[in-house]
Amino acid sequence: GCWTSVSRKSVLPVFKELNNILFYPVQYEGEESERNVFYTGAAPNQQAIPAVDYLMSEDGGGTKRWVLEGTDYVYPRTTNKILEAYLKSKGVKDEDIMINYTPFGFSDWQTEVSKIKAFGSAGKKTAVVSTVNGDANVPFYKELGNQGIKATDIPVMAFSVGEEELAGIDTKPLVGHLAAWNYFESIKTPENEAFIKQWQAYKKNPKAVTNDPMEASYIGFNMWVKAVEKAGTTA
Repeated sequence: GCWTSVSRKSVLPVFKELNNILFYPVQYEGEESERNVFYTGAAPNQQAIPAVDYLMSEDGGGTKRWVLEGTDYVYPRTTNKILEAYLKSKGVKDEDIMINYTPFGFSDWQTEVSKIKAFGSAGKKTAVVSTVNGDANVPFYKELGNQGIKATDIPVMAFSVGEEELAGIDTKPLVGHLAAWNYFESIKTPENEAFIKQWQAYKKNPKAVTNDPMEASYIGFNMWVKAVEKAGTTA
């Protein structure tokens, strides 16, 4: 259950009071370990830091300037604190890091994207690390396209954009932008192909997509089943 760290933290007292279990399947900021929660999504050391390492590498374009762009809640703020400290430990200066937050469902991206464009025009390779959540991603990517920002100029590395979000947008201006997850629908393994087929059959839709939190939910449910079998009780 739950889709954001805010919702997870809000329901936690109930799980503790009733001594029940929450399987939380979405990537999260870490810095929390509760006996009533199984965190099956990626923490920053499994998603954010490897993504930044890739952008810094030669293969990733050798990024020198960083825009940390997020939705204004717990996960982006904590992840960006971790990333800011990590970037500084790698010798990145304050003036080469720009941090910005927008509300949930934010749609008026013109000014924000203009700022990113200006920040990226300093002659150093610039990338955006995006913890923008959910619906706000569609107008964000559209505005990048409108302002002519290509992935070859300023790549965006997203931590909260899944296949489902991308289904609603014209992807032409998005070619070359990046995402970091523990799972992608495009992974070619027999297990994944079976997982996708099961989902599409259940949805009665041959185009139904899977994504990372779904895969983590599936793993969480199967963990619960194995625990119940071993314990011999759902209690």
